[in-house]
Order: sequence, then structure tokens, then C-alpha cells
Amino acid sequence: MYTPPFTITDEIMTLVADIAERMGHLTASVDQLPAPHLRKENRIKTIQSSLAIENNSLSIDQVTAILEGKRVLGAPNEIKEVKNAIDAYELLLELNPYKPADLLKAHKLMMADLVRESGRFRSGGVGVFDGKKCIHLAPPADRVPALMADLFEWVKKTKVHPLVSSCVFHYEFEFIHPFADGNGRMGRMWQTLLLMQWNPIFAWIPVETIVKEHQQEYYAAIAQSDSTADSTPFISFMLRCLKRAAFEMQESNQKSNQKSDQKILAAMQRDHSVTIKGLQDITGLSESGVKKVIRRLRADGHVRRVGGAKGGHWEIIQR
Repeated sequence: MYTPPFTITDEIMTLVADIAERMGHLTASVDQLPAPHLRKENRIKTIQSSLAIENNSLSIDQVTAILEGKRVLGAPNEIKEVKNAIDAYELLLELNPYKPADLLKAHKLMMADLVRESGRFRSGGVGVFDGKKCIHLAPPADRVPALMADLFEWVKKTKVHPLVSSCVFHYEFEFIHPFADGNGRMGRMWQTLLLMQWNPIFAWIPVETIVKEHQQEYYAAIAQSDSTADSTPFISFMLRCLKRAAFEMQESNQKSNQKSDQKILAAMQRDHSVTIKGLQDITGLSESGVKKVIRRLRADGHVRRVGGAKGGHWEIIQR
């Protein structure tokens, strides 16, 4: 079996441990999925940032408007890129990251009406250019299917930690450059899909926003890995991005939890007999989400239940 060249350094081991610990805390705090509004906000950030890396100029507000079906003024091809990315990410939870056919299916959505070869591996040569200078010449087109098959086989069977193997896949994908266009956005999307197999919350963590903030470092890490024929520099860079993204997600979730706590406490103060369903309507949370907030409020000594589920009421504990 083909094994991509890379080295597990001390820095990489430390980053993996840090991210795994933070994801453990995050998983415990979100109870399966982040709040609906956070999922929507983070999906928009993901799409806008990934396309911005590819020189799409549409803003967060414009992407939000497109997602909501509103009319937006902008370059038609940029609007089409956003609509395509929305369609591709809608499919994210249904895709198998180990099936080349699913990669082609996602690319067809991502690049529909933007390139002639959407949903197909490229038939010609491609390179990555910095101005007029070619900084990366991809392998010949006739080698692409075999190279991608080897990469999929490796990532499916490897025992390397998913945080690392997903980074390796991302780099190798960009090196192979399997498509005529859309390789950057597809490589980032596929790393997310691989990470979701380890922790589903990665579906809603906008790693791309961190990559966009460090775009030149992203390209430099790819170039350094190209020059050494080893993906170690790229792995280190992406793990630092993942660590930062997980930290920001945790902060956002904590703020969301605080708002939910305040809404539920205020509702209980207004109506001591408010039901779980009533609290769902007020907060927009699921039934399990509301119950989790109530458990937290009771554990922290803010409220207590007097009487049973029927006929009982909430009592706010003043401090």
C-alpha cells in the first residue's frame, strides 16, 4: 500500500493532544450538535472563507442573503460559486469520505456550470501559478485516477490519528490537483469530511476562516512540503489552524450557552409554570437542548423544581 511521506514530530504530537482535549470539552458542552443558529453562522463562514481564498469577493452578509434566497448584487460567477458551495455542503452529512465516486459527486455540485469537467478528473495538465511563475506542476492527467485511488486506500486503512491523516490527505490532494479547477475548496471540504468521521462536530467548525486569516502561510506550507517531498510542514500548519478553530468554536458555544441560560431563567421568572415546549419556542432549542440547560441551571443552584412535571412549577433561587 502506498504511504505518503511525513514525520510525526514532537510539535505534531503536542498539537494532536491539545486539539483532542479541546474537542472533548467541546463535545461535552454542545450535547451532539451546536445550537441551530451557530450551525448556520459557521456554515456561512466556512463557505465565504473557502471561496475568499479562491478570490471570491462576496461578503458574509452577501453569502447569508444568498443562503436565504434573497437577491444579491455581485458578479454572476461569484454568486454561482456561492450557490454551488451551499449545495455541496448540504450534501456533507451524506458523503462517504473514502469513496472516490462521492468526491466526484461533490465536485460536480461545487463546480456546476463553472468548468466543463465538473464531476470528472481532469483530462489535461494543470499547474499552480504565482503571477506568471509556475510554483507547482501537477502530475500528468493520465496518472490522476491511480494516484487518487492510492490516496483513498491509504486514508481508509491507515492507523495514523485522523487529525494527522486528514492533513496528509489534504496536502496530497493539492499535490495531485485532480480537477481542472476547484481543487482548493474541494481539498478543504474533504478534510472536514474526514475529520467528521472522528468527531461529527467538525461539520460545524469553520476551520476555513482561520486558513483565510493565514492564507500566505497556507500557501507557504504547501510550497515547503513540495520542496521537501514531505507533508510534515503542512500538517503542522493545519493542526495549528484546527487548534485555533476549536478554541474559537468553544468560545462561541460558551457565549451561546450563557444566552440560553439567561433566556430560560427570564422565562421562568415571568411564568413559573412554563413548560419544556414553551421554553423550546422561546429559545429555539431542541427538547434535549432545553433539558440540558435546565440540568445546568439546577446543578449551579439557580433554579429548582417544586412538584412534579404536571402541576409543579419552577422556583428561582435568589443569591
